[in-house]
Amino acid sequence: MPRLRPHHIREPRPAGFWPLAIVFGLFVLFLYGPMITIFVLSFQGPDGGLTFPLRGVSLHWFRQLAQGLGTVDIGAAFRRSLLLGAVVMLLTVLLSVLAGLAYRKKLRGGDALFFVTVASLIMPSIVVSLGIGLQFRLLDTGLKALLAAIGAEGSLESYGTALGLLTSALGAHLTWTLPFGLLIMFAVFNRFNPAYEEAARDLGATPWQAFRHVVLPLIGPSIVGIGMFGFTLSWDEIARTSQAIGDVNTLPLELQGLTSTVTTPAIYALGSVTTVVSLLVMGGTLAAVALLRRRATARPRH
Repeated sequence: MPRLRPHHIREPRPAGFWPLAIVFGLFVLFLYGPMITIFVLSFQGPDGGLTFPLRGVSLHWFRQLAQGLGTVDIGAAFRRSLLLGAVVMLLTVLLSVLAGLAYRKKLRGGDALFFVTVASLIMPSIVVSLGIGLQFRLLDTGLKALLAAIGAEGSLESYGTALGLLTSALGAHLTWTLPFGLLIMFAVFNRFNPAYEEAARDLGATPWQAFRHVVLPLIGPSIVGIGMFGFTLSWDEIARTSQAIGDVNTLPLELQGLTSTVTTPAIYALGSVTTVVSLLVMGGTLAAVALLRRRATARPRH
């Protein structure tokens, strides 16, 4: 006869469970409460205001956002932020992977280079932005002096500034995203087993083939994570962009400026849209990581 298993006896919760649960609940409410509030208020009716109570439910403020908010071109700022975020993401992934591969071997001066790279994390963001802006203004002065010295009057008259979206702003964002990418790749390669590469080399694979077919699939989820970090950190960055972007603005800078001029829930609608973009990026990242892991663990069918 089969042995009868005793019914599961639920153990009493420890005395500290409920106080810790209350603290955790308050923390979650503090963390996500503002975002939920913005989402709710952005769906108000035409008579809605910036505070509760909610006055109707509609998509009125999203339609107004699509039509534009005064003289601010939200669409252009949105496209600039997407472009900058995509370029930052690609460069962060590329440079982080290359640095991770390079640091697998002993590098002369590697420790100093690493500390210089991550030093930007401990510098105040506004100071980094001011420094980059000043550096590019000095570059402008030098280039204008050079053009004047060589008699290139036409180029001198048409020259504006080297400050821009894909120059100074890109550099400012990379000072923020690259240290995170490097730290992730160093952690990945510190626990990477080189025996897999050695086995591939023993079977006749070239270094590139070993990287493409062995190393890259194993570190693929981490690369996707670095890409998510790069895009999301760039997408909502304000302080490092403010003094280093020149004559144009990204979407977060436009949003910051609108907070002092727009007094309708349209500002909440814009905040909801930017948040949804970040959530979509994170969701796509998690889906890509899950797909890569599924492929890595899949077994060939015979």
